[in-house]
Amino acid sequence: MRKIRWQLIIIFLTGLVVAALLLIEQPAAQSPAAAPEPTEGGAYAEALIGSLQRLNPVLDFYNSADRDVDRLIYSRLITFDNRGNPLADLADSWGISKDGTIYNFALKEGVKWHDGEVLTSDDIVFTIDLMRTDSPVVPSDLAEFWRSVDVTAVSPTQIQFKLPEPFSPFLDYLSFGVLPKHLLDGVGFEDLVDSPFNLQPVGSGPYQFDRLIVEDGNITGVVLAVNAKYYGSKAFIEQLVFRYYPDDVSALDAYRNGNVQGIAGVTQATLAEVLAEPDLSIYTSRLPEMSMVLFNLKSNDKPFLGETAVRKALYTGLNRQRMVDRILSGQAILADGPIFPGTWAYNEAIQRVNFDATQAQDMLVEAGYVISAEDVTVRAKDGNQLAFNLIYPDTPEHEQIAQAIQKDWEALQVRVELEAVPYDILLNERLASRDFQAALVDINLARSPDPDPYPFWDQVQATSGQNYTQWDNKMASDYLENARITLDISERARLYRNFQAIFTEELPALPLFYPVYNYAVDTQVQGIRMGPLFDASDRFSSVTDWFLQARRSTPLPETSPTP
Repeated sequence: MRKIRWQLIIIFLTGLVVAALLLIEQPAAQSPAAAPEPTEGGAYAEALIGSLQRLNPVLDFYNSADRDVDRLIYSRLITFDNRGNPLADLADSWGISKDGTIYNFALKEGVKWHDGEVLTSDDIVFTIDLMRTDSPVVPSDLAEFWRSVDVTAVSPTQIQFKLPEPFSPFLDYLSFGVLPKHLLDGVGFEDLVDSPFNLQPVGSGPYQFDRLIVEDGNITGVVLAVNAKYYGSKAFIEQLVFRYYPDDVSALDAYRNGNVQGIAGVTQATLAEVLAEPDLSIYTSRLPEMSMVLFNLKSNDKPFLGETAVRKALYTGLNRQRMVDRILSGQAILADGPIFPGTWAYNEAIQRVNFDATQAQDMLVEAGYVISAEDVTVRAKDGNQLAFNLIYPDTPEHEQIAQAIQKDWEALQVRVELEAVPYDILLNERLASRDFQAALVDINLARSPDPDPYPFWDQVQATSGQNYTQWDNKMASDYLENARITLDISERARLYRNFQAIFTEELPALPLFYPVYNYAVDTQVQGIRMGPLFDASDRFSSVTDWFLQARRSTPLPETSPTP
Protein backbone atom coordinates (compact mmCIF):
# COMPACT_ATOMS: atom_id res chain seq x y z
CA MET A 1 0.00 0.00 0.00
CA ARG A 2 2.82 2.37 0.78
CA LYS A 3 4.39 1.74 -2.63
CA ILE A 4 1.15 2.62 -4.37
CA ARG A 5 0.80 5.87 -2.36
CA TRP A 6 4.35 6.92 -3.30
CA GLN A 7 3.57 6.49 -6.97
CA LEU A 8 0.47 8.68 -6.62
CA ILE A 9 2.57 11.44 -5.06
CA ILE A 10 5.07 11.25 -7.93
CA ILE A 11 2.23 11.43 -10.49
CA PHE A 12 0.68 14.40 -8.67
CA LEU A 13 3.97 16.36 -8.55
CA THR A 14 4.66 15.58 -12.22
CA GLY A 15 1.24 16.91 -13.11
CA LEU A 16 1.95 20.19 -11.32
CA VAL A 17 5.21 20.63 -13.23
CA VAL A 18 3.56 19.93 -16.62
CA ALA A 19 0.69 22.30 -15.83
CA ALA A 20 3.16 25.06 -14.92
CA LEU A 21 5.06 24.56 -18.18
CA LEU A 22 1.83 24.68 -20.17
CA LEU A 23 0.86 27.94 -18.49
CA ILE A 24 4.26 29.43 -19.31
CA GLU A 25 4.26 28.31 -22.99
CA GLN A 26 0.54 28.91 -23.77
CA PRO A 27 0.38 31.57 -26.53
CA ALA A 28 -1.98 34.48 -26.28
CA ALA A 29 -5.49 33.86 -27.63
CA GLN A 30 -5.77 34.63 -31.34
CA SER A 31 -8.59 36.88 -32.49
CA PRO A 32 -10.64 35.47 -35.38
CA ALA A 33 -9.52 36.55 -38.83
CA ALA A 34 -11.48 39.52 -40.05
CA ALA A 35 -13.49 39.18 -43.26
CA PRO A 36 -11.69 40.76 -46.23
CA GLU A 37 -12.78 44.31 -46.97
CA PRO A 38 -13.69 44.96 -50.61
CA THR A 39 -11.42 47.50 -52.27
CA GLU A 40 -11.62 49.13 -55.66
CA GLY A 41 -9.20 48.34 -58.45
CA GLY A 42 -7.59 45.45 -60.29
CA ALA A 43 -8.57 43.41 -63.31
CA TYR A 44 -10.37 40.10 -63.66
CA ALA A 45 -9.82 38.01 -66.79
CA GLU A 46 -12.22 35.24 -67.81
CA ALA A 47 -12.12 32.59 -70.51
CA LEU A 48 -15.28 32.41 -72.62
CA ILE A 49 -16.00 29.38 -74.75
CA GLY A 50 -16.83 30.46 -78.28
CA SER A 51 -16.14 33.62 -80.23
CA LEU A 52 -17.26 37.21 -80.42
CA GLN A 53 -19.85 37.93 -83.09
CA ARG A 54 -21.88 41.03 -82.20
CA LEU A 55 -22.05 42.86 -78.87
CA ASN A 56 -25.68 43.77 -79.38
CA PRO A 57 -28.53 42.43 -77.19
CA VAL A 58 -30.94 42.28 -80.14
CA LEU A 59 -28.50 40.06 -82.03
CA ASP A 60 -27.13 37.79 -79.29
CA PHE A 61 -29.97 35.27 -78.93
CA TYR A 62 -27.93 32.44 -80.44
CA ASN A 63 -24.48 33.24 -79.02
CA SER A 64 -24.00 32.75 -75.28
CA ALA A 65 -20.50 34.28 -75.37
CA ASP A 66 -21.97 37.54 -76.65
CA ARG A 67 -24.77 37.45 -74.05
CA ASP A 68 -22.19 37.13 -71.27
CA VAL A 69 -20.51 40.40 -72.27
CA ASP A 70 -23.78 42.14 -73.15
CA ARG A 71 -25.08 41.38 -69.66
CA LEU A 72 -22.40 43.72 -68.31
CA ILE A 73 -22.61 46.46 -70.95
CA TYR A 74 -26.38 46.91 -71.27
CA SER A 75 -29.11 47.63 -68.74
CA ARG A 76 -32.56 46.11 -68.72
CA LEU A 77 -35.94 47.40 -67.66
CA ILE A 78 -36.20 44.66 -65.03
CA THR A 79 -34.14 41.69 -63.90
CA PHE A 80 -35.01 38.60 -61.86
CA ASP A 81 -33.65 37.07 -58.69
CA ASN A 82 -32.75 33.39 -58.50
CA ARG A 83 -36.31 32.48 -57.44
CA GLY A 84 -37.75 34.11 -60.54
CA ASN A 85 -39.10 37.23 -58.81
CA PRO A 86 -38.85 40.48 -60.80
CA LEU A 87 -36.45 43.21 -59.65
CA ALA A 88 -36.22 46.80 -60.83
CA ASP A 89 -33.22 47.72 -62.99
CA LEU A 90 -33.86 50.71 -65.25
CA ALA A 91 -37.40 50.71 -63.89
CA ASP A 92 -38.07 52.74 -60.79
CA SER A 93 -41.58 51.32 -60.35
CA TRP A 94 -44.43 49.81 -62.31
CA GLY A 95 -48.16 49.25 -62.10
CA ILE A 96 -50.61 46.91 -63.81
CA SER A 97 -54.25 47.58 -64.66
CA LYS A 98 -56.91 45.48 -62.98
CA ASP A 99 -57.67 43.60 -66.17
CA GLY A 100 -53.98 42.76 -66.63
CA THR A 101 -53.65 44.29 -70.11
CA ILE A 102 -51.86 47.59 -69.36
CA TYR A 103 -48.40 47.89 -67.77
CA ASN A 104 -47.11 51.35 -66.82
CA PHE A 105 -43.41 51.78 -66.00
CA ALA A 106 -41.55 54.73 -64.51
CA LEU A 107 -37.81 54.87 -65.26
CA LYS A 108 -35.06 55.91 -62.90
CA GLU A 109 -34.18 59.58 -63.26
CA GLY A 110 -30.82 60.61 -64.70
CA VAL A 111 -29.67 57.27 -66.14
CA LYS A 112 -26.98 57.96 -68.73
CA TRP A 113 -25.47 56.05 -71.58
CA HIS A 114 -21.74 55.41 -71.49
CA ASP A 115 -21.26 58.37 -73.87
CA GLY A 116 -23.02 60.73 -71.44
CA GLU A 117 -26.40 61.01 -73.18
CA VAL A 118 -29.54 60.53 -71.08
CA LEU A 119 -31.42 57.25 -71.44
CA THR A 120 -35.15 57.72 -72.05
CA SER A 121 -38.24 55.66 -72.74
CA ASP A 122 -37.69 56.31 -76.48
CA ASP A 123 -34.64 54.02 -76.28
CA ILE A 124 -36.81 51.18 -74.96
CA VAL A 125 -39.42 51.69 -77.69
CA PHE A 126 -36.64 51.78 -80.28
CA THR A 127 -35.17 48.48 -79.02
CA ILE A 128 -38.57 46.77 -79.07
CA ASP A 129 -39.17 47.97 -82.63
CA LEU A 130 -35.95 46.20 -83.63
CA MET A 131 -37.12 42.97 -81.98
CA ARG A 132 -40.31 43.08 -84.04
CA THR A 133 -38.26 42.57 -87.19
CA ASP A 134 -38.74 39.37 -89.15
CA SER A 135 -35.12 38.22 -89.23
CA PRO A 136 -33.27 34.90 -88.70
CA VAL A 137 -31.24 36.46 -85.86
CA VAL A 138 -34.39 37.24 -83.83
CA PRO A 139 -36.49 34.26 -82.63
CA SER A 140 -39.69 34.23 -84.69
CA ASP A 141 -41.97 33.70 -81.68
CA LEU A 142 -40.39 36.69 -79.91
CA ALA A 143 -40.84 38.95 -82.93
CA GLU A 144 -44.45 37.81 -83.30
CA PHE A 145 -45.11 38.48 -79.62
CA TRP A 146 -43.80 42.05 -79.75
CA ARG A 147 -45.81 42.76 -82.88
CA SER A 148 -48.94 42.10 -80.81
CA VAL A 149 -48.03 44.61 -78.05
CA ASP A 150 -48.57 48.37 -78.28
CA VAL A 151 -45.67 50.28 -76.74
CA THR A 152 -45.88 54.02 -76.04
CA ALA A 153 -43.31 56.44 -74.66
CA VAL A 154 -45.65 58.55 -72.53
CA SER A 155 -42.80 60.82 -71.41
CA PRO A 156 -38.99 60.58 -71.26
CA THR A 157 -39.32 58.56 -68.04
CA GLN A 158 -42.74 56.93 -68.54
CA ILE A 159 -43.54 54.00 -70.82
CA GLN A 160 -46.74 52.03 -71.33
CA PHE A 161 -47.38 48.53 -72.69
CA LYS A 162 -50.83 47.45 -73.90
CA LEU A 163 -51.42 43.72 -74.34
CA PRO A 164 -54.22 42.27 -76.46
CA GLU A 165 -55.25 40.09 -73.52
CA PRO A 166 -54.10 39.41 -69.94
CA PHE A 167 -50.76 37.61 -69.83
CA SER A 168 -49.13 37.26 -66.40
CA PRO A 169 -45.70 36.04 -67.70
CA PHE A 170 -45.31 39.36 -69.58
CA LEU A 171 -42.56 40.61 -67.26
CA ASP A 172 -40.31 37.86 -68.66
CA TYR A 173 -40.23 39.75 -71.93
CA LEU A 174 -38.90 42.94 -70.37
CA SER A 175 -35.45 41.66 -69.41
CA PHE A 176 -33.82 42.58 -72.73
CA GLY A 177 -30.78 44.81 -73.07
CA VAL A 178 -31.73 48.35 -74.13
CA LEU A 179 -30.01 49.97 -77.14
CA PRO A 180 -29.24 53.70 -77.62
CA LYS A 181 -31.59 55.26 -80.16
CA HIS A 182 -29.43 58.36 -80.61
CA LEU A 183 -26.62 56.22 -82.05
CA LEU A 184 -28.65 53.75 -84.14
CA ASP A 185 -31.75 55.64 -85.22
CA GLY A 186 -32.23 55.33 -88.96
CA VAL A 187 -30.05 52.23 -89.27
CA GLY A 188 -32.03 49.48 -91.01
CA PHE A 189 -32.04 46.05 -89.43
CA GLU A 190 -29.98 44.52 -92.24
CA ASP A 191 -27.39 47.26 -91.80
CA LEU A 192 -27.51 46.84 -88.03
CA VAL A 193 -26.36 43.24 -88.34
CA ASP A 194 -23.04 44.42 -89.81
CA SER A 195 -22.84 47.78 -88.05
CA PRO A 196 -19.53 48.92 -86.51
CA PHE A 197 -21.58 49.59 -83.37
CA ASN A 198 -21.55 45.84 -82.64
CA LEU A 199 -17.77 46.01 -82.10
CA GLN A 200 -17.80 49.37 -80.31
CA PRO A 201 -20.97 49.09 -78.23
CA VAL A 202 -22.43 51.79 -76.01
CA GLY A 203 -24.71 50.74 -73.17
CA SER A 204 -25.70 51.90 -69.71
CA GLY A 205 -24.64 48.91 -67.60
CA PRO A 206 -22.06 48.59 -64.80
CA TYR A 207 -19.23 48.15 -67.29
CA GLN A 208 -18.49 49.90 -70.57
CA PHE A 209 -16.62 48.88 -73.68
CA ASP A 210 -12.92 49.76 -73.60
CA ARG A 211 -11.24 47.95 -76.47
CA LEU A 212 -10.89 44.75 -78.42
CA ILE A 213 -7.91 42.42 -78.12
CA VAL A 214 -6.66 41.64 -81.61
CA GLU A 215 -3.97 39.07 -82.37
CA ASP A 216 -2.86 38.18 -85.90
CA GLY A 217 -5.84 40.03 -87.29
CA ASN A 218 -8.36 38.06 -85.21
CA ILE A 219 -10.44 39.27 -82.30
CA THR A 220 -9.34 37.16 -79.34
CA GLY A 221 -10.82 39.15 -76.51
CA VAL A 222 -12.58 42.26 -75.26
CA VAL A 223 -11.77 44.61 -72.38
CA LEU A 224 -14.44 46.36 -70.32
CA ALA A 225 -13.87 49.25 -67.92
CA VAL A 226 -15.94 50.06 -64.85
CA ASN A 227 -18.71 52.59 -65.44
CA ALA A 228 -17.93 55.25 -62.84
CA LYS A 229 -21.31 56.95 -63.48
CA TYR A 230 -23.43 53.81 -63.21
CA TYR A 231 -26.83 54.50 -61.64
CA GLY A 232 -26.50 51.44 -59.41
CA SER A 233 -23.70 50.39 -57.08
CA LYS A 234 -20.33 51.04 -58.67
CA ALA A 235 -18.35 47.84 -59.22
CA PHE A 236 -15.15 47.27 -57.24
CA ILE A 237 -13.16 45.58 -60.02
CA GLU A 238 -11.77 48.20 -62.40
CA GLN A 239 -11.46 46.09 -65.55
CA LEU A 240 -13.01 42.89 -66.88
CA VAL A 241 -11.12 41.09 -69.60
CA PHE A 242 -12.75 38.35 -71.66
CA ARG A 243 -10.68 36.04 -73.83
CA TYR A 244 -12.18 33.57 -76.30
CA TYR A 245 -11.25 29.88 -76.52
CA PRO A 246 -12.64 27.00 -78.59
CA ASP A 247 -13.22 24.73 -75.58
CA ASP A 248 -12.69 24.48 -71.85
CA VAL A 249 -9.56 22.36 -72.32
CA SER A 250 -7.72 25.31 -73.91
CA ALA A 251 -9.36 27.62 -71.35
CA LEU A 252 -7.86 25.55 -68.52
CA ASP A 253 -4.45 25.80 -70.19
CA ALA A 254 -4.90 29.57 -70.30
CA TYR A 255 -5.59 29.59 -66.57
CA ARG A 256 -2.52 27.54 -65.85
CA ASN A 257 -0.46 29.95 -67.96
CA GLY A 258 -1.76 32.91 -65.98
CA ASN A 259 -3.75 34.44 -68.84
CA VAL A 260 -7.16 34.20 -67.13
CA GLN A 261 -8.56 33.85 -63.63
CA GLY A 262 -11.90 32.31 -64.48
CA ILE A 263 -13.40 29.69 -66.82
CA ALA A 264 -16.99 29.97 -68.02
CA GLY A 265 -18.74 26.64 -68.38
CA VAL A 266 -16.55 23.78 -67.14
CA THR A 267 -17.62 20.51 -68.78
CA GLN A 268 -17.01 16.88 -67.91
CA ALA A 269 -13.92 16.97 -70.13
CA THR A 270 -11.99 19.11 -67.63
CA LEU A 271 -13.97 18.93 -64.40
CA ALA A 272 -11.61 16.51 -62.65
CA GLU A 273 -8.57 18.61 -63.58
CA VAL A 274 -10.27 21.83 -62.53
CA LEU A 275 -11.17 20.32 -59.16
CA ALA A 276 -7.51 19.39 -58.69
CA GLU A 277 -6.38 23.01 -59.09
CA PRO A 278 -5.72 24.27 -55.52
CA ASP A 279 -6.54 27.91 -56.28
CA LEU A 280 -9.70 27.39 -58.33
CA SER A 281 -13.14 27.60 -56.71
CA ILE A 282 -16.06 25.88 -58.39
CA TYR A 283 -19.50 27.51 -58.32
CA THR A 284 -22.26 25.11 -59.37
CA SER A 285 -25.83 25.98 -60.22
CA ARG A 286 -28.89 24.42 -61.84
CA LEU A 287 -29.42 25.33 -65.47
CA PRO A 288 -32.89 26.23 -66.84
CA GLU A 289 -33.12 22.91 -68.67
CA MET A 290 -34.64 19.51 -67.98
CA SER A 291 -34.43 16.09 -69.59
CA MET A 292 -37.67 14.11 -69.86
CA VAL A 293 -39.20 11.06 -71.47
CA LEU A 294 -42.36 12.07 -73.31
CA PHE A 295 -45.08 9.51 -74.07
CA ASN A 296 -47.59 9.71 -76.90
CA LEU A 297 -50.67 9.19 -74.77
CA LYS A 298 -52.91 8.97 -77.83
CA SER A 299 -50.86 6.34 -79.65
CA ASN A 300 -53.18 3.93 -81.46
CA ASP A 301 -50.46 1.28 -81.72
CA LYS A 302 -49.47 1.39 -78.04
CA PRO A 303 -52.61 2.11 -76.01
CA PHE A 304 -50.90 1.07 -72.75
CA LEU A 305 -48.87 4.32 -72.89
CA GLY A 306 -52.12 6.03 -71.97
CA GLU A 307 -52.35 4.03 -68.72
CA THR A 308 -51.19 5.97 -65.67
CA ALA A 309 -50.31 2.76 -63.82
CA VAL A 310 -47.90 1.71 -66.57
CA ARG A 311 -46.18 5.09 -66.69
CA LYS A 312 -45.78 5.12 -62.90
CA ALA A 313 -44.25 1.65 -62.97
CA LEU A 314 -41.82 2.69 -65.72
CA TYR A 315 -40.81 5.73 -63.68
CA THR A 316 -40.26 3.64 -60.55
CA GLY A 317 -38.10 1.27 -62.58
CA LEU A 318 -35.72 3.99 -63.78
CA ASN A 319 -32.41 4.27 -61.94
CA ARG A 320 -31.96 7.97 -62.64
CA GLN A 321 -29.27 8.49 -60.03
CA ARG A 322 -27.07 5.91 -61.72
CA MET A 323 -27.49 7.80 -65.01
CA VAL A 324 -26.43 11.03 -63.33
CA ASP A 325 -23.46 9.41 -61.59
CA ARG A 326 -22.12 7.25 -64.41
CA ILE A 327 -23.09 9.07 -67.58
CA LEU A 328 -23.17 12.70 -66.46
CA SER A 329 -20.39 12.38 -63.86
CA GLY A 330 -22.75 13.69 -61.20
CA GLN A 331 -23.37 16.93 -63.10
CA ALA A 332 -27.17 16.96 -62.85
CA ILE A 333 -29.92 17.12 -60.23
CA LEU A 334 -32.79 14.64 -60.14
CA ALA A 335 -36.01 16.22 -61.41
CA ASP A 336 -39.39 15.76 -59.78
CA GLY A 337 -41.63 17.81 -62.05
CA PRO A 338 -41.91 20.33 -64.88
CA ILE A 339 -41.29 23.40 -62.67
CA PHE A 340 -37.80 24.14 -61.40
CA PRO A 341 -37.09 23.68 -57.69
CA GLY A 342 -36.12 26.78 -55.77
CA THR A 343 -38.47 29.03 -57.76
CA TRP A 344 -41.54 30.76 -56.39
CA ALA A 345 -43.87 28.38 -58.27
CA TYR A 346 -42.32 25.08 -57.17
CA ASN A 347 -44.39 22.68 -55.07
CA GLU A 348 -42.19 21.65 -52.14
CA ALA A 349 -44.67 18.92 -51.15
CA ILE A 350 -43.92 16.79 -54.22
CA GLN A 351 -42.60 13.38 -53.20
CA ARG A 352 -39.65 12.00 -55.15
CA VAL A 353 -40.18 8.73 -57.00
CA ASN A 354 -37.25 6.58 -55.96
CA PHE A 355 -35.86 3.69 -57.98
CA ASP A 356 -37.25 0.31 -56.93
CA ALA A 357 -37.21 -2.40 -59.61
CA THR A 358 -39.10 -4.90 -57.46
CA GLN A 359 -41.86 -2.43 -56.71
CA ALA A 360 -42.04 -1.49 -60.40
CA GLN A 361 -42.55 -5.15 -61.35
CA ASP A 362 -45.27 -5.49 -58.73
CA MET A 363 -46.99 -2.38 -60.10
CA LEU A 364 -47.03 -3.87 -63.60
CA VAL A 365 -48.45 -7.14 -62.29
CA GLU A 366 -51.14 -5.22 -60.43
CA ALA A 367 -51.97 -3.43 -63.68
CA GLY A 368 -52.46 -6.82 -65.33
CA TYR A 369 -49.19 -7.11 -67.25
CA VAL A 370 -47.62 -10.51 -66.66
CA ILE A 371 -45.06 -12.73 -68.32
CA SER A 372 -46.56 -15.25 -70.71
CA ALA A 373 -45.27 -18.73 -71.44
CA GLU A 374 -44.92 -17.82 -75.12
CA ASP A 375 -42.43 -14.99 -74.51
CA VAL A 376 -40.74 -14.66 -71.12
CA THR A 377 -38.83 -11.52 -72.18
CA VAL A 378 -41.81 -9.18 -72.33
CA ARG A 379 -44.93 -8.59 -70.29
CA ALA A 380 -48.37 -8.56 -71.86
CA LYS A 381 -52.04 -8.09 -71.05
CA ASP A 382 -54.85 -9.38 -73.26
CA GLY A 383 -52.30 -10.08 -75.97
CA ASN A 384 -50.84 -6.54 -75.92
CA GLN A 385 -47.13 -6.64 -75.21
CA LEU A 386 -45.31 -3.91 -73.30
CA ALA A 387 -43.06 -3.07 -76.25
CA PHE A 388 -42.51 0.32 -77.82
CA ASN A 389 -40.03 2.57 -79.63
CA LEU A 390 -37.98 5.30 -77.92
CA ILE A 391 -36.52 8.04 -80.12
CA TYR A 392 -33.65 10.16 -78.86
CA PRO A 393 -31.34 12.93 -80.12
CA ASP A 394 -28.45 11.60 -82.16
CA THR A 395 -25.60 12.49 -79.78
CA PRO A 396 -23.23 10.20 -77.83
CA GLU A 397 -24.53 11.39 -74.46
CA HIS A 398 -28.19 10.94 -75.36
CA GLU A 399 -27.37 7.51 -76.74
CA GLN A 400 -25.88 6.46 -73.40
CA ILE A 401 -28.91 7.77 -71.53
CA ALA A 402 -31.30 6.01 -73.92
CA GLN A 403 -29.38 2.75 -73.51
CA ALA A 404 -29.53 3.07 -69.72
CA ILE A 405 -33.31 3.60 -69.92
CA GLN A 406 -33.63 0.60 -72.21
CA LYS A 407 -31.63 -1.58 -69.83
CA ASP A 408 -33.70 -0.56 -66.78
CA TRP A 409 -36.98 -1.21 -68.54
CA GLU A 410 -35.89 -4.50 -70.04
CA ALA A 411 -35.13 -5.62 -66.48
CA LEU A 412 -38.88 -5.15 -65.92
CA GLN A 413 -39.60 -7.29 -69.00
CA VAL A 414 -40.55 -4.23 -71.03
CA ARG A 415 -39.12 -4.26 -74.55
CA VAL A 416 -37.75 -0.96 -75.85
CA GLU A 417 -36.40 -0.35 -79.34
CA LEU A 418 -34.08 2.64 -79.68
CA GLU A 419 -33.97 5.04 -82.62
CA ALA A 420 -31.47 7.89 -82.95
CA VAL A 421 -32.86 10.97 -84.71
CA PRO A 422 -31.17 14.31 -85.52
CA TYR A 423 -32.53 16.90 -83.10
CA ASP A 424 -34.12 19.15 -85.72
CA ILE A 425 -35.97 16.19 -87.24
CA LEU A 426 -36.97 14.89 -83.83
CA LEU A 427 -38.48 18.26 -82.92
CA ASN A 428 -39.85 19.62 -86.17
CA GLU A 429 -41.05 16.38 -87.72
CA ARG A 430 -41.48 13.54 -85.26
CA LEU A 431 -42.76 15.47 -82.23
CA ALA A 432 -44.64 18.11 -84.21
CA SER A 433 -46.57 15.46 -86.15
CA ARG A 434 -46.96 13.26 -83.05
CA ASP A 435 -45.11 10.53 -84.96
CA PHE A 436 -43.54 8.83 -81.95
CA GLN A 437 -44.33 6.45 -79.12
CA ALA A 438 -41.81 7.65 -76.56
CA ALA A 439 -39.13 10.34 -76.87
CA LEU A 440 -36.11 11.38 -74.83
CA VAL A 441 -35.95 15.18 -75.01
CA ASP A 442 -34.28 18.19 -73.44
CA ILE A 443 -36.53 21.15 -72.67
CA ASN A 444 -34.66 24.45 -72.58
CA LEU A 445 -36.39 27.28 -70.72
CA ALA A 446 -33.47 29.72 -70.76
CA ARG A 447 -34.33 33.37 -70.09
CA SER A 448 -37.80 32.38 -68.87
CA PRO A 449 -37.96 32.98 -65.09
CA ASP A 450 -41.74 32.68 -65.18
CA PRO A 451 -42.50 28.91 -65.33
CA ASP A 452 -45.64 29.16 -67.53
CA PRO A 453 -46.03 25.40 -68.25
CA TYR A 454 -49.06 26.15 -70.43
CA PRO A 455 -47.43 25.57 -73.87
CA PHE A 456 -46.33 22.02 -73.01
CA TRP A 457 -49.22 20.70 -70.91
CA ASP A 458 -52.49 22.54 -71.67
CA GLN A 459 -55.10 20.52 -73.54
CA VAL A 460 -55.56 23.33 -76.08
CA GLN A 461 -51.96 22.74 -77.21
CA ALA A 462 -52.45 18.99 -77.70
CA THR A 463 -53.17 18.99 -81.43
CA SER A 464 -50.99 21.69 -82.96
CA GLY A 465 -48.97 23.17 -80.09
CA GLN A 466 -46.09 21.90 -77.96
CA ASN A 467 -48.19 19.53 -75.85
CA TYR A 468 -46.54 16.64 -77.68
CA THR A 469 -47.81 14.03 -75.20
CA GLN A 470 -51.38 15.14 -75.99
CA TRP A 471 -52.15 15.09 -72.28
CA ASP A 472 -55.81 15.97 -71.89
CA ASN A 473 -56.54 16.86 -68.28
CA LYS A 474 -59.18 19.55 -67.91
CA MET A 475 -58.45 20.39 -64.27
CA ALA A 476 -54.72 20.77 -64.89
CA SER A 477 -55.47 22.93 -67.94
CA ASP A 478 -57.81 25.13 -65.89
CA TYR A 479 -55.04 25.74 -63.37
CA LEU A 480 -52.58 26.66 -66.14
CA GLU A 481 -55.01 28.93 -67.95
CA ASN A 482 -56.03 30.78 -64.78
CA ALA A 483 -52.40 31.19 -63.72
CA ARG A 484 -51.73 32.91 -67.04
CA ILE A 485 -54.24 35.68 -66.37
CA THR A 486 -53.97 36.04 -62.58
CA LEU A 487 -51.84 38.94 -61.34
CA ASP A 488 -51.54 37.94 -57.68
CA ILE A 489 -48.34 35.92 -57.39
CA SER A 490 -49.54 34.05 -54.31
CA GLU A 491 -52.61 32.87 -56.18
CA ARG A 492 -50.49 31.95 -59.18
CA ALA A 493 -48.20 29.91 -56.93
CA ARG A 494 -51.23 28.07 -55.53
CA LEU A 495 -52.51 27.28 -59.03
CA TYR A 496 -49.12 25.99 -60.12
CA ARG A 497 -48.76 23.85 -56.99
CA ASN A 498 -52.11 22.27 -57.80
CA PHE A 499 -51.02 21.67 -61.37
CA GLN A 500 -47.84 19.96 -60.21
CA ALA A 501 -49.83 17.70 -57.88
CA ILE A 502 -51.95 16.50 -60.81
CA PHE A 503 -48.89 16.12 -63.03
CA THR A 504 -47.17 13.98 -60.39
CA GLU A 505 -50.27 11.83 -60.03
CA GLU A 506 -50.70 11.17 -63.77
CA LEU A 507 -47.11 11.49 -65.09
CA PRO A 508 -47.81 12.28 -68.76
CA ALA A 509 -44.02 12.47 -69.04
CA LEU A 510 -41.16 11.29 -66.86
CA PRO A 511 -38.90 14.09 -65.50
CA LEU A 512 -35.33 12.79 -65.39
CA PHE A 513 -32.89 15.48 -64.27
CA TYR A 514 -31.79 19.11 -64.50
CA PRO A 515 -28.21 19.68 -65.76
CA VAL A 516 -25.91 21.97 -63.81
CA TYR A 517 -23.50 24.73 -64.77
CA ASN A 518 -19.97 24.82 -63.35
CA TYR A 519 -18.14 28.11 -63.11
CA ALA A 520 -14.47 28.10 -62.09
CA VAL A 521 -12.92 31.25 -60.59
CA ASP A 522 -9.59 31.81 -58.90
CA THR A 523 -9.83 32.19 -55.14
CA GLN A 524 -8.29 35.62 -55.54
CA VAL A 525 -11.73 36.81 -56.71
CA GLN A 526 -14.09 37.33 -53.77
CA GLY A 527 -17.74 38.29 -53.33
CA ILE A 528 -19.19 35.90 -55.92
CA ARG A 529 -22.73 34.68 -55.27
CA MET A 530 -24.44 32.38 -57.73
CA GLY A 531 -27.91 30.90 -57.29
CA PRO A 532 -30.01 28.92 -59.79
CA LEU A 533 -29.57 30.34 -63.29
CA PHE A 534 -32.10 31.30 -65.94
CA ASP A 535 -29.21 31.96 -68.32
CA ALA A 536 -25.48 31.38 -67.95
CA SER A 537 -24.96 35.16 -68.01
CA ASP A 538 -26.90 35.36 -64.72
CA ARG A 539 -23.64 34.47 -62.98
CA PHE A 540 -22.85 38.17 -63.29
CA SER A 541 -25.94 39.29 -61.39
CA SER A 542 -23.79 40.21 -58.37
CA VAL A 543 -20.73 41.39 -60.33
CA THR A 544 -20.72 44.82 -58.69
CA ASP A 545 -19.96 43.08 -55.36
CA TRP A 546 -16.94 41.17 -56.67
CA PHE A 547 -13.50 42.26 -55.57
CA LEU A 548 -9.91 41.06 -55.75
CA GLN A 549 -7.61 39.84 -53.03
CA ALA A 550 -3.98 40.64 -53.76
CA ARG A 551 -2.42 37.19 -54.18
CA ARG A 552 -1.36 37.31 -57.77
CA SER A 553 -2.14 39.54 -60.68
CA THR A 554 -3.19 38.79 -64.23
CA PRO A 555 -1.34 40.95 -66.76
CA LEU A 556 -3.61 43.33 -68.63
CA PRO A 557 -3.59 43.07 -72.42
CA GLU A 558 -1.87 45.83 -74.30
CA THR A 559 -4.02 48.28 -76.18
CA SER A 560 -4.81 47.07 -79.69
CA PRO A 561 -6.31 49.03 -82.57
CA THR A 562 -9.96 48.35 -83.34
CA PRO A 563 -10.25 46.53 -86.69
